[in-house]
Amino acid sequence: MNISVCIGSSCHLKGSYSVIEKLRELIAQHGLENRVELAASFCLGKCTSDGVSVKFGDEIVAGVKLETLEDLFDTYVLKGEALK
Repeated sequence: MNISVCIGSSCHLKGSYSVIEKLRELIAQHGLENRVELAASFCLGKCTSDGVSVKFGDEIVAGVKLETLEDLFDTYVLKGEALK
């Protein structure tokens, strides 16, 4: 599975680097380093959302915050079809 985190100006100001670090931790915590590729991305086109834009596989999720990241990781990565 590929995960891309927007690091464009808007998302940068909303904490994209903290989201990337937390995703790195979650990927390592679950032993998914060989199954999940984490990358930075420029604009994902959701600049007006209240948070960072993250693309899980083919789905863009806007408004991601550190407080919601673990639930999204669980939904899109751990329970997602891409890892099965």
